[in-house]
Amino acid sequence: MLGLWARELGSSGPFRNRTTPYCWPLVSSGPLEKMSSKKKEHITLQDPEAKYPLPLIEKEQINHDTRRFRFGLPSPDHILGLPVGNYVHLLAQIKDELVIRAYTPVSSDDDQGFVDFIIKIYFKNVHPKYPEGGKMTQYLENMKIGDTILFRGPTGRLFYHNPGSLIVKTDKTSEPEKKLVHHLGMIAGGTGITPMLQLIRHITKSSNDGTRMSLLFANQTEEDILLRKELEEIATTHLHQFNLWYTLDRPPDSWKYSSGFVTADMIKEHLPPPGKATLILVCGPPPMIQEAVRPSLEQLGYTKDMIFTY
Repeated sequence: MLGLWARELGSSGPFRNRTTPYCWPLVSSGPLEKMSSKKKEHITLQDPEAKYPLPLIEKEQINHDTRRFRFGLPSPDHILGLPVGNYVHLLAQIKDELVIRAYTPVSSDDDQGFVDFIIKIYFKNVHPKYPEGGKMTQYLENMKIGDTILFRGPTGRLFYHNPGSLIVKTDKTSEPEKKLVHHLGMIAGGTGITPMLQLIRHITKSSNDGTRMSLLFANQTEEDILLRKELEEIATTHLHQFNLWYTLDRPPDSWKYSSGFVTADMIKEHLPPPGKATLILVCGPPPMIQEAVRPSLEQLGYTKDMIFTY
């Protein structure tokens, strides 16, 4: 889910903190099936294999390296049409190379006329292992209001249909399996919070969904914690349904949560134990998943059918 790395793309474009008036263009997606209802006509992602050019209509700086990007849908009445648990691919031609990256919106199909993403920009000359920075994220950083980028989707191997009922595919070619869960555990690193937030919002807004959720959210510094205010509000208003815990690589002196990489002890203390009605969702940087999360889950006895990695 994280971007790969590429060459410098130039200086960033101007930021805008509110939507610039914009005329929604018609989206050309090739032959579509005949619409069966008025509602279907207003779904943007009609064909998961088609590419939909959507314009950037708003750009907001969240912190030093994280932005909110808002893209306009074909009309003010359109929704994206993304099942809960799925994500989209963004495609761009960058210096003679087609670059494709997967992102989960922070908006939902309750929102009409736009789709929002919160994305961390991987700048050049910041991380010693990746001196050129991220291809797609720097491309997005340099987009100007009105520029378009290609969308493709929906894509995904997890579908949340009914309270506590998920459809999961272990890989793209496997048969979907139904899983009933009472407690969802979530381990997120950095912008890996976005697919977790999609589920948290969906479950907590439904009065008849009693599925419990526990989130272990890992970041480098306190300033890097995305969507903190919303997460803590949900933890307060849904005290018996949603548990929230943080860990930081470099915590401040007054930090009351955990510090360091995700460990087996953190998972044991803050997430649901292994069981048939448990599912642990994981999204974050590959080193975090491969070197810390997976070994810790295996050590604690979670089996493959209890773990889903985005």
